[in-house]
Amino acid sequence: MSFGVVEGMAAEAVSRSTEGLTVAEIDGHPFGQIRFTGQRWAVADVRPLSPILPSKVVCVGRNYAEHAAEHGAEVPTEPLLFLKPSTSVIGPRDVVRLPPQSKRVEHEAELAVVIGAPGARRVDRATATKAIFGYTCANDVTARDLQRSDGQWTRAKGFDSFCPLGPWIVTDVDPADLEVRCEVNDEVRQLGRTKDMVFDPATLVSYVSHVMTLLPGDVVLTGTPAGVSPIVDGDVVTVRIEGIGTLANPVAALEA
Repeated sequence: MSFGVVEGMAAEAVSRSTEGLTVAEIDGHPFGQIRFTGQRWAVADVRPLSPILPSKVVCVGRNYAEHAAEHGAEVPTEPLLFLKPSTSVIGPRDVVRLPPQSKRVEHEAELAVVIGAPGARRVDRATATKAIFGYTCANDVTARDLQRSDGQWTRAKGFDSFCPLGPWIVTDVDPADLEVRCEVNDEVRQLGRTKDMVFDPATLVSYVSHVMTLLPGDVVLTGTPAGVSPIVDGDVVTVRIEGIGTLANPVAALEA
C-alpha cells in the first residue's frame, strides 16, 4: 500500500512547486504515530502512486446545487450515497481508460476526505471531524450514458481507472472554502468552491458512518461542482484544489 502525506504549511509549498522538496519514507502506515526510516528522496525523482488504497470509496451525488441543476435533478434532502470499488483507484499520471461499453465518459473534480480513525461508526459531527485524517484531490470519472440507461450508478462509476486520487494527502487544510478546478487540455471546465456544498465534509462523514463503518484509509468523495463534460482519447484531465495540489491523468480508449 502506498501513502503520500503532506503535513502543515508544507502543503502550500508542495501545491506550488516541488523544486527542492524531498519525500521521507515511513515505516508502516501513517495512521497514529508516524515512524520515519531515515530514507529521503527528491520529489522530482519519485513516481507518486495513489496516496491511499481504500477498502471502499463512498461517493456523494448532487452535493452542489448547480451540478444537480445541470442534470435537471433536485438537490437531495439528505446525502445521496453510492460506492466505487477500490479497483477503480489510480494515482497521478496513471491513465484513465475509456471502456468500449460507453460513448460518453465525463470528468467530475472533487474534494476527497481520507479517514484516519480506527473504525468510525455512528459518530456525531464533532467526532466525525476528528475522524478525518486529511484531504486529497479526486476525479469521479463517470460513464454518463450508462448511468442514465442503467438507472443506477454502479457500472457507470465502477470501471477500472475511474477513481484517480492524489497527488498526496494534506493533513492541515480547512475544507470550508477551497477552490475546486478541473481543466481538460488546459481549458477550464469546472470551477467551484467547497463552501457551496449542500452537506459539508464532517456532516457527510457522520452520515456515512451511520450506514457503514468507515475504516482508516477509506475515502469519501464530496460531490462535484457544475461543468462536467466529456473526455476523449488523447485528453489530459487535471483536477486542482486550493491548498492541496494538482492531480493530472491522461485519457486513452480501451480497445474492445
